Amino acid sequence: MPHDTTEHAFPAVIEADIPADILEHDASMRALRHQIHAHPELAYEEFQTSDLVAGKLTEWGYTVSRGIGGTGLVGTLKVGDSPRTVGIRADMDALPIQEATGKPYASHHAGKMHACGHDGHTATLLAAARHLAKTRDFDGTLHLIFQPAEEGLAGAKKMIEDGLFERFPCDAVFAYHNMPGFPVGKIGFRAGPAMASSDTVIIRVHGRGGHGSMPNDSVDSVLAASHIVVALQSIVSRNVDPRRMAVVTVGAIHGGDAPNVIPDSVELRLSVRAHTPKVREQLRDRIVELVNAQAAVFGAHAEIDYRWRYPALINDADMTEFARQVALDWLGPQGLMEDFEPLTGSEDFSFMLEKCAGSYLIIGNGEGAGGCMVHNPHYDFNDALLPIGATYWTRLVERFLSPEQTA
Repeated sequence: MPHDTTEHAFPAVIEADIPADILEHDASMRALRHQIHAHPELAYEEFQTSDLVAGKLTEWGYTVSRGIGGTGLVGTLKVGDSPRTVGIRADMDALPIQEATGKPYASHHAGKMHACGHDGHTATLLAAARHLAKTRDFDGTLHLIFQPAEEGLAGAKKMIEDGLFERFPCDAVFAYHNMPGFPVGKIGFRAGPAMASSDTVIIRVHGRGGHGSMPNDSVDSVLAASHIVVALQSIVSRNVDPRRMAVVTVGAIHGGDAPNVIPDSVELRLSVRAHTPKVREQLRDRIVELVNAQAAVFGAHAEIDYRWRYPALINDADMTEFARQVALDWLGPQGLMEDFEPLTGSEDFSFMLEKCAGSYLIIGNGEGAGGCMVHNPHYDFNDALLPIGATYWTRLVERFLSPEQTA
């Protein structure tokens, strides 16, 4: 079938290696992606999306299990007698962002938008699901995991707590994310730490309020908080091994209303990130020590609410090499990103990788118009990735569940 020549067209060198059946249904998969995009649903509210996914999987012959982690679901397809199993995950939730793309399929719901491409991840896995159900060219059990609430509310963790891997055991689990700024369809792999942990810290610095004309009669929480902000910057530069990644960002300060009143308290909000569990714990310990000590210097005291959120995403070396080899055999070296570096963003697929060997990979969303970064009101998933991602998932499943692997 013909394809457009805009930034959403995929390279001819790749088109030649996409199964005719996937190409034949490319337009319908794009339409499905646009349908999901037009009806975004926030974390744990993915009812319509879940219904759509479940309906398609059931139509294609999958056994569908719903209500896992709230609105999550798993589609299972068993072929042959092999005991081997593999899981592929796609996230379904949108973000609380007002869309500004102007696309004909833009969000119908004010203040909600698929600004991270989860509509595309879901459509990609559905495209692969349809093809795999038709060809059934594998021996084993395939679990397709459609997850809610990736955006900050840990839907992966919730699914695990609901017995995901006990009910649907996997020898390995894989997922992908589109990545703006990289050439369309190029795939990146990284063994070991690939994305950072993400923790939130709420610090309340309590002093004693007073009039700005008589600061000697108060304990200045603003002054103490200001010194804490500056001192926090010493943790990464002076406590963490310079060969290791760490981020301590003070993203918000709230305190006081009037220029002549010293407030009783000031609140700081921090984002803390690391690539390894050891550094993650070191950051926690040092932040707590430094904040308490710095507050005490000024006669104030601190209340620290340290919220452990997403762990670092650490890819299994063997599974990452397996996934990389699938792409290399399909696309050759020109289809892979060279020396893909770890990202400082975070992903709750990390919870799944703590429980099951696997790998999280990146597929380029395009440069130019395709380079608008995620979580931006102008971002849009590149439809050219649908047949590319679907073909890759198909090849990965067929190789992982091939008779040769079983033997």
